[in-house]
Order: sequence, then structure tokens, then C-alpha cells
Amino acid sequence: MTVLLTLVLGGALWGALAGLFVPRAAYRLSVPAGEGWRGETPEGQALTSWVGLARSRDGGGYGPRTSGTVVTTALVCAALALTTGPRPELGVWLVLAPFGVLLAVVDFTVHRLPDVLTLPLAAASLALLGGAALVPEHGGSWLGALYGALALAGAYFVLFLINPNGMGFGDVKLALSLGAVLGWYGWGAVLLGTFAGFLLASVYGTALVVARRAGRKTAIPFGPFLIGGAFVGLLLGAYTA
Repeated sequence: MTVLLTLVLGGALWGALAGLFVPRAAYRLSVPAGEGWRGETPEGQALTSWVGLARSRDGGGYGPRTSGTVVTTALVCAALALTTGPRPELGVWLVLAPFGVLLAVVDFTVHRLPDVLTLPLAAASLALLGGAALVPEHGGSWLGALYGALALAGAYFVLFLINPNGMGFGDVKLALSLGAVLGWYGWGAVLLGTFAGFLLASVYGTALVVARRAGRKTAIPFGPFLIGGAFVGLLLGAYTA
């Protein structure tokens, strides 16, 4: 078995295991702004931990479908392993990927990107990439990650000031971590990942309008498409590094 195949299978297994724990956290975080995080299951069972399976005492599930988060996270991690190969930053991508899936699920559910995830994720991205930069044979630049985080967050902040209804402040905070991971591989990855995110959002919005499920002014969650676009940019950046 080749090293790359081992990495891909290991990435898929890690993603599947991490995906098992996404539904509980997503359920607890999927509340409107101003409300506290959910502390009980739909049946009233107390939730004292963020980590665990989304199962009630009677065996029923809650939150998003576990099968969906398991498959999605497994595929994401396998793809990252395939394109990154045996470089130290792969460990960073595998740690961050489940949180990206979690944020996308929460934003799709309640149109909200919680600070409890976005801000620590930004700090963790830069810290972990700083560690990867100290290991030989890494494929990127920590300064590029820092500049990417600042540039993308700054650009999104300007868009937020111009049109707060189109770009939420949660998206601005999310841009710190997305800019960091894309900037690791250079400005080309930043531009590609950003363009892909806007393209995915426009395709989704157009499809809703054509299907008459939304109007031109209907708000859509932007975070999942920013994350999806960054995933595309990261894959290509890792492949060409």
C-alpha cells in the first residue's frame, strides 16, 4: 500500500469519526442570535457535553442526519489527503475540516456563524500553520497565511460596510481562517477560493429563484459557500504546491 493511499484512507477514516460528532454540536449551536445554546435534547434530556453522539435515551436521533455529516466529512478529509500528500500541513487541514463542516451546517440551518467557532478557528488556523511551517518539507508560507487572513477579512469587512444585508459580520470573522488556509499556498489560492465561493453562492441563489423558492432579495446563508469555495481553492493550492 502506497503512502498516498494510506493517507487518503486514514483521512477518510478520521473524517468519518469526526463526522459522528458534528450533529450534536450543530444541534446545540443552531439557535437564533441572542438565544443561549441548546442544553437539552428535543425530549428534554440534559446535554452536559458538546462532544458525543446525537442520540437520546430512547435511541432517537436529533439534529442533522449523522449519515450525511459522516460521509461529507470523510470525503472532505480524503480529498485533502489526496491533494496535500505527506506534507505537515495535512495535519492542520484534517483538524480544521470538521469545524468547517460544522459551521456550514449551522449557517444553513439558522443563517448564523457563531463567534464561539469562528474566532477560535481563526486563531487555531494561524497557530497550527505556524507549527507546520517549522517542520521540513511544508508546502506553504506562514506569512502568506497571515497576509491572506488579514486581506480577505479586510475585503469582506469593506463589503459588509457597503451592504450589511449581503455580507454578514460573521462572514467577516470566518474570512480570517479561510484567508489563512488559502494564503498558506499564495495569492492565487486566495483569489481562486474567493471567486469559487461567490460563484457557488450565485449558482445556488439563481437556482432558488428559477425554482421559485426565493426572490431576488431573499437572504441566503453565505458561509457554506465561502467554506466550499475555500475548499476548492485549498485543493488546487495543495495539488500545485
